[in-house]
This record gives sequence, C-alpha cells and structure tokens, in this order.
Amino acid sequence: MTGSDSRPPTLEQVANYAGVSRATVSRVINGVQTVDPELRRTVERAIAVTGYVPNLAARSLVTRRTDSIALVVSEPERSGYETPFLTRMFTDPYLGRVTAGAQEVLRPLGIHLVIFLADPPARPHLLRYLRQGHVDGALLISSHVDDPLPAQLVDLGVPVVLSCRPGRPVNTSFVDVDQRAGVRMAVDRLVSLGRSRLATITGPLDMPAAQDRLSGYEAAVAAHQLGPALHVEGDFTRAGGERAVRKLLATAPDLDGIFVANDLMADGALRVLQESGRSVPEDVAVIGFDDSTAALECHPPLSTVRQPVEEMAGEMAQLLLTRLREPTRSPRSVIFNPELVLRASA
Repeated sequence: MTGSDSRPPTLEQVANYAGVSRATVSRVINGVQTVDPELRRTVERAIAVTGYVPNLAARSLVTRRTDSIALVVSEPERSGYETPFLTRMFTDPYLGRVTAGAQEVLRPLGIHLVIFLADPPARPHLLRYLRQGHVDGALLISSHVDDPLPAQLVDLGVPVVLSCRPGRPVNTSFVDVDQRAGVRMAVDRLVSLGRSRLATITGPLDMPAAQDRLSGYEAAVAAHQLGPALHVEGDFTRAGGERAVRKLLATAPDLDGIFVANDLMADGALRVLQESGRSVPEDVAVIGFDDSTAALECHPPLSTVRQPVEEMAGEMAQLLLTRLREPTRSPRSVIFNPELVLRASA
C-alpha cells in the first residue's frame, strides 16, 4: 500500500484489491484446500502487493495449529557426567546436524523450530509449555533408557517422534541407524588391516545407541575369533575419550586397533595415543562413529562410520507432520543404513 497511512493493511483491503470477499481471503490464509486455484493465486498476489501480514494468533484459533515444532534435547535425571549439560550440547556437532536436517523440511512450510534443552530443572516448564499447546508437536532427542520424558509426552497426548530407538517401549514413531551394522563395518575394516588386538571405547551404557554399538562390537569380534572384546565406557566427549584410552593403554599396551563410539571421543583418543608415542595408523588404527565435523578436524583425519543425521532428522520431521495430519495413524520406525568413510586414521 502507498500513501502516508502507516497502519498495517487489513484483511478488507486485501479483499478489495483482489476483488473477492473477506471470507475468501480468510480461507486462503488458513490453507483451506477447496479454494479455486486461480482464485488462490489472485488472493496471494493481493497479499504480496498490499504487504498484508496475517494475525497468527487469530489464525491459530481457526486452524488449531501454531506452525511451531519443539526440538527437545532431553537429559536424564542422573547423568553422572562431569561436563555440564549445556557445554556438551553446544560443543557436540550432533545437535547442529539434527537442527539443520529438521529445518530443511520445516522451513519451506513456514513452520518454526523451537529448541528446548530439557535438563531436570527445566522439565516442569517444558511439560507445562507443551501441555498448553504452544507448539504442534515435538522432535525428541532422548537417548537414555531411564528417561521418563518420551512416555510423559505420549501420555499428555503431545505428538512426538524420537531420534533413536527408545530404551523402553513407548507408543510413538522413531528414527535410527542400524548401529550394529555400522560397528561391524568398522571391525571388518580393522581386521582387513591386519589388526588383531582390538578394543572399543563405548558411549554411556545407559543409552540404547551405546548398548547397540557395544553388542555389535562384541558380535563382530567374536565372528573374527579375536578373543576378549575389550571395552572401556566413555561419555561421548573429547575428555571422555582421553580418559578412556588411557585406561585401555594401561590394561592393553599392545592394542593395535580401536573402534570409538563417536567422533568426539575418537579425537580425544587420538591426542592421547600420539602423546604416548603411538603413531596412527601405523601402530594403532582408529575408527569413530558419526562422520561429524569433528572427524575432519582430527589429526590424522578420522575414518568413521557415517550415520546420515541430517536425513534422519528430516525423516523425523516428516513423520511428525504425518502424525499431525493423520492422528490415528500407527507409529512407524525408520532405520537408516550406515556407511564406512575411510580417511587416514584407518
């Protein structure tokens, strides 16, 4: 609109410009599918020319949608971690990759992503916020067996999709990667390099992903008849990888191959191996898991098992949108295939 009037354009002005009724403009704005396509284009042109901005609060009363999705990163009641929760979240590349993958699907639809870091003190506020309907649903990064949040959200009737296999049965969709297959690829690679004294640094063993990676490692080592499946538990941080590899070197100084359950811990392990005088990969070959940015920052660059996090997060968003459109549809599980990415460390 032009002229000296600085007031925002109204629905009536859009209707007058388009030569249609106010009710027709309202139906277009609210996404009613029965509007004639040519009429819809006429109204959309009028909205663009006038600069009209819909009142989202009023629109939500009609559609019962907020056009917002919560991305919830959940922390267990008792983590046992030395590194603070917020520090871990903002230094781990995983969260950024999940956010990017979900945004790829939601942003073109005009749906906003609201990030919640749900450590125990924040949990009551989160539940109240979701229960009050401020978002249409939630993408939940919850990876600990004892985390009550997945079941709490389902009980509240909040549409939710999980980022991995739940530790306990819960009636909702989830997305995961074939963890055991990825670990088998890593062990097969180490064996193909002639390594026979293997060990693994696991993630926290109260997490289903860490449990699956350890059981996959044990099965692969047994299949190659390599003797005891040495392992030390880590915490998915660089510092945790450093601590864990020191323990391994103290108990198995002759080890020549390590599978590390994520790239951040592998980075820490590489630093300690080199400080101890081991050359990588000549003395000790190392393979991580994730194929995050950390893998490229390692010295030497890290061979790793890629899980397609961005694609997985996009699938989570698609499953949630399907759940919003079809509330009675049965939950689904979608399992992605891993890929072994070879670089200089193995």
